[in-house]
Amino acid sequence: MTTHVALLHSIILGGGRRVVMSELRAAATGLGFKNPRTLVATGNLIFEADSLSIPEIETMLEAEFENIFSKHVDIIVRKADAWLKLTAGNPFVDGLGSDVVVRVMRRPLDDAVLDMLRDRANGPERIAIIDGDLWVDFVSKPSLSRLLPALTTRRLGVGTLRNWNTVQGLARMLVA
Repeated sequence: MTTHVALLHSIILGGGRRVVMSELRAAATGLGFKNPRTLVATGNLIFEADSLSIPEIETMLEAEFENIFSKHVDIIVRKADAWLKLTAGNPFVDGLGSDVVVRVMRRPLDDAVLDMLRDRANGPERIAIIDGDLWVDFVSKPSLSRLLPALTTRRLGVGTLRNWNTVQGLARMLVA
């Protein structure tokens, strides 16, 4: 069995309804995944699976999610060792945990994206691409940055944001 981290792009179902983490764990169990556990109520799932590829797991989770909740949600999966490498690669460890985010990508970003993002930044934001994932230190409230609206699937491809606190929390769960 290999341990994986799955990140849901959104847990908002519409109509004021959100995915409850117990439902997410039950969905993973229903797919045959072992030991599903979640971190905070924002769509972070850790589980164990037999020798399936990452794309196979993503496809299975997305189809099951849509079957249960009647809504498609992009789900990004990483093996535990890849998650720990991502955690160790934070270029902004001096930033505040709530201001530093990583956009975990399904397909690696090209460094050329940095020029477009730098043009949108309106302050002291710091940005970097490490192993294809986009790291941003907003330095202050992310909601005030002009950069945040540029971090969309349409512009960057399938991916999802997690702040540094969540990244570290998932890493702690993996090594516990």
